[in-house]
Amino acid sequence: MDRIEKLKSFIAADPKDLFSRHALAMELVKQGNLNQAALEMEAILYVDENYVGTYYHFGKLMEKLSNVDKALEVYEKGIAVARQLQKPHELRELQGALNQLKDELE
Repeated sequence: MDRIEKLKSFIAADPKDLFSRHALAMELVKQGNLNQAALEMEAILYVDENYVGTYYHFGKLMEKLSNVDKALEVYEKGIAVARQLQKPHELRELQGALNQLKDELE
């Protein structure tokens, strides 16, 4: 069984297993299945909007898909969540990604 199938079996057994869902999304990105990866990331944040580690990767994925408005939205939401949860590392990472994207748009 390949990694994606194994991760899908974990998720089927426990749909709220966000760690496995995040790992699945990252595997899908590696394979170039970007739209499916985006759906997985959206599902993670639907189940738990406080799963702060997903925001950075989701924002970067939206940039890859040329969906700049969605990337900005994701970064801003992630920053708010990281601030609320007092996650300074994630906050710096998301703020850096947001600033870089804004600089590129100027």
